[in-house]
Amino acid sequence: MKSTTVTPAAGAALQSSASDVETRAYAKVTRRLVPFLMLCYLGAYLDRVNVGFAKLQMLSDLRWSDTVYGLGAGVFFIGYFLFEVPSNMILHRFGARRWLARIMITWAMISASFAFVSSPTMFYVLRFLLGVAEAGFAPGVILYITYWFPSARRAKVMGLFFMAIPLASIVGAPLSGWIMETFAGVHGLRGWQWLFALEALPSLVLGLAILFYLDDSVDGAKWLTAEEKAVVQRDIAAENSGKVAHSTLWDFLADKRLWLLTAIYFCIVMGQYGLTFWLPTIVKNAGVNGVEMVGLLAAIPYAVALVCLPLVGRNSDRTRARRLHCGVPMLFAAAALFALPFTDGVGTALALLSVAAAGALCGTSQFWALPTAFLGGMTAAAGIATINCIANLAGFFSPSLVGWLNDFTGKQGAGLFLTSGMLLLGALLIALVPKAAVDR
Repeated sequence: MKSTTVTPAAGAALQSSASDVETRAYAKVTRRLVPFLMLCYLGAYLDRVNVGFAKLQMLSDLRWSDTVYGLGAGVFFIGYFLFEVPSNMILHRFGARRWLARIMITWAMISASFAFVSSPTMFYVLRFLLGVAEAGFAPGVILYITYWFPSARRAKVMGLFFMAIPLASIVGAPLSGWIMETFAGVHGLRGWQWLFALEALPSLVLGLAILFYLDDSVDGAKWLTAEEKAVVQRDIAAENSGKVAHSTLWDFLADKRLWLLTAIYFCIVMGQYGLTFWLPTIVKNAGVNGVEMVGLLAAIPYAVALVCLPLVGRNSDRTRARRLHCGVPMLFAAAALFALPFTDGVGTALALLSVAAAGALCGTSQFWALPTAFLGGMTAAAGIATINCIANLAGFFSPSLVGWLNDFTGKQGAGLFLTSGMLLLGALLIALVPKAAVDR
């Protein structure tokens, strides 16, 4: 029998061909999924935080205090907390396409209902129901991304996906200001009522589009060739073989790394939402008049974050220093928020808010490279949802505590010191995450 000898030149050619297929496969997956998922998350985030702009008119119209607003903004996360883990388990078991569509359609309908809110109780109930409806979307998409991208490529993708947050504010801030001024009084409705009604429409349309656009798995992707599917499936299978898949609930709950990561993300979310829900108010208090101008200037910090997110994600994949790329941006954000109360002027405030927004959002996007590096299977579905749902309780405490501290002290700085301190704590906790588990 003759043996077949592969010459060095032939081996190099085969390796180059395999590399070309891999590059082409992931380029297709990125082009197909990432922009669409970003668009969906943009709609989600817009409907979650547009209450920050509605506040500029709604509070005076309904004669509410900062405390009422802060509690209502935060109660969203109670509903989110209660239903997030079940939502992610359902998604993993029955597929992303139908479940993500259900999430988007129901939250769009509830978000539009805020146009008719007339009492604090109604406001609290609708914010709670919005949290229930949206529960599972962000962790569901994060889980969905792990089906298509191995960890070596994931930080860049996460950075691109989380660009939807600053994009929502870049688009949403001026759009919200324009809607509130342009539509004020049309058909007897106030500007903030039109804000809720009109900004719910994109989520409704995108929710219906998911049913026709997304695929539940690589195997069902008709837009990939058989060769490209094999490459992606091989990479995902190889990575999953080295991941943790807890066999019992007790093993899952006893994993200390899970709870450390939950504490870190809690701190990140405290900082992120402390900034998100109060940024328009901070800009207004810096000396800006007019809702539309507040909206335009409030977009600047998020434009800076938009530039930073893909750069940090790309460098994280290049160096594999996951902890560093999560913790350092958080330190910058903490320093900027701490300095904000000691400064005067619109320009200085916007510069510090830009550093804070970029740091907090880069910390958010790069955090998810940590748990997805070592959790696999149903454990990944439960782990991502558990971390996200518990940590997102900070979304309840952050606006509520900031509102209460601002009312109690009569000074905006008290709330900023709180969010700064939480980001600092989270950055310090990252040092306790085992390097070998995540920096790969």
